[in-house]
Amino acid sequence: MSAGELVVEGRSTEDGRPIRIRIVDGLIAAIERPDGEAGSRWVSPGWLDIQVNGFDGNDPNAADAGPGATAAMVRSLWRGGVAGSCPTICTESEAHILRSLRAVADACDADPVIAESVVGIHVEGPHIATEDGPRGAHPLRYVRPPDIEEYRRWQDAAGGRIRIITLSPEYDESRAYIEAIVADGVVASIGHTAATSDQIRAAVDAGATWSTHLGNGAHATIRRHPNYIWDQLAEDRLSAGFIFDGQHLPPAVMKSVIRAKGVERSVLVSDALFVAGLAPGVYHLPDGAAVELQASGRLELHGTPYLAGAAAPLSVGVGNAMRHAGVTLSEAVRLVTANPSRLLGLPEGAGHEGMRVGSRATLTVFDVAANGFDITVARTIVAGRLVHDADAA
Repeated sequence: MSAGELVVEGRSTEDGRPIRIRIVDGLIAAIERPDGEAGSRWVSPGWLDIQVNGFDGNDPNAADAGPGATAAMVRSLWRGGVAGSCPTICTESEAHILRSLRAVADACDADPVIAESVVGIHVEGPHIATEDGPRGAHPLRYVRPPDIEEYRRWQDAAGGRIRIITLSPEYDESRAYIEAIVADGVVASIGHTAATSDQIRAAVDAGATWSTHLGNGAHATIRRHPNYIWDQLAEDRLSAGFIFDGQHLPPAVMKSVIRAKGVERSVLVSDALFVAGLAPGVYHLPDGAAVELQASGRLELHGTPYLAGAAAPLSVGVGNAMRHAGVTLSEAVRLVTANPSRLLGLPEGAGHEGMRVGSRATLTVFDVAANGFDITVARTIVAGRLVHDADAA
């Protein structure tokens, strides 16, 4: 997996034309635009999944998770085209969160390619709504108000790698907390919330710039208007993350939210749990809750009809964006490349925003089925290293 010389060919997702990229020492050294047909293979900047809790049985949130859980999860994500990710650590005791954060940081310190792929850490909770519905599957006993000093202990354990914190702005402490983490360069994201219109507006005024899996982590029945979903959709200062796995949002909602936010303010996430990639069956979350992965791919709290998380790779969301939201392939790819890259403030040359000479050679190469929607990942390249090659496999 050393970064030497590599040539990548296909059709560019940026303009649909044939492209040949020559990679030397981890960077894009040359881009050629050959004449003729390029077939069905596409080349894009490296995909980003900025909300992913686990994959293929690997769970950085587990009580006994060490650095190997993060490294194995990242390698599993490579097979799905995800070249960069934010391992997502969820609501738990402070001691548990600190252990999880240290393990992610240790995984990055131990392997430079893992470090290149982990573009940040996303902490989802524990400063979220206590109510059933908005709280989702997060354990109530660990939900607590924002605490700036606790955040600083998190960031110390993470080696400064925390890039996103999801919280609800309904706490009295929320505004000062948002101002503090934003001043540190962390994205403050509204999620798992039952906040009022005024509380959402105050959070955005304080610096919140994203909505976590908007349309989910919500009451089953809410007031038709106003409500916290409309407020966030209408707020142009907020970008929004969406789970397009076919389970969390129905097709009409997928189309509506993209039209409301616009492609430029939309980001797709997998929100995958560690059961993603595993066989159907009953599994247990770190807090002991039983979840059932059905053959359809739907993940429910065992014995209930309620969603417990997601279990589909990011490629499914990209395909569903085209299938149900009416966006083009180029636009769908932006939802997992340029848009999350800009949200996180990654450097333009990091390889996730565009394919340019001199940029980091971080790319996702994939095929699109004849139906125009289903995606099969062929190759994933991280800083010039071929970390996944389906053709070779």
